[in-house]
Amino acid sequence: MGQCFPKLWFLSKLVASFKSVKDDDDSGHHVEFAGKNVHLITTRESWDQKLSEAIRDDKIVIANFSASWCGPCRTVAPFYIDLSEKHPSIMFLVIDVDELTEFSTSWDLKATPTFYFLRNGQQFDRLEGANKPELQKRIAAIMVETTPSG
Repeated sequence: MGQCFPKLWFLSKLVASFKSVKDDDDSGHHVEFAGKNVHLITTRESWDQKLSEAIRDDKIVIANFSASWCGPCRTVAPFYIDLSEKHPSIMFLVIDVDELTEFSTSWDLKATPTFYFLRNGQQFDRLEGANKPELQKRIAAIMVETTPSG
C-alpha cells in the first residue's frame, strides 16, 4: 500500500534525482514534509545530533525516509506531522533520500516512504509504504509500551 517504487528502480531514480536536485533551486523543497514536531534531517551531523538527543531524553525515534517527487510520501506527510503533534514524547524525523543519498542507501531502502523505529539508536521496527492505519497502530503500541503503569 502506497509505495513509490521497487528497489532497483529506486536506486537509479535516486541517483538521477540527486543530480537534478542539486542543479535546481529547491527553496521551499521540504515545506510539506517537515514542520511542527517533525525535524528535517539534511546532514549526517544533524542526524547524529538528533539521535544523541533522543538517547539522552530516552525517546523513541521514527525516521521517515521519503522523497519530494514520491506521491505516497506527499500523501502521508501531513498525517505524519499530525502524529508528531499528538505524540511529543516520540521524536519524528524526516530524511529526504535525494538530500542524503549515501546515508539513505545505507539503510537498505526498498521503497519510499519507509519508516524506521529506533530505540537507544537501534532499529527495532520498520514500515514500508504510506500505510496510515498501520503507522498509527505501531505508534499506539509504542505509547502503550512506554507509558509508565502505576
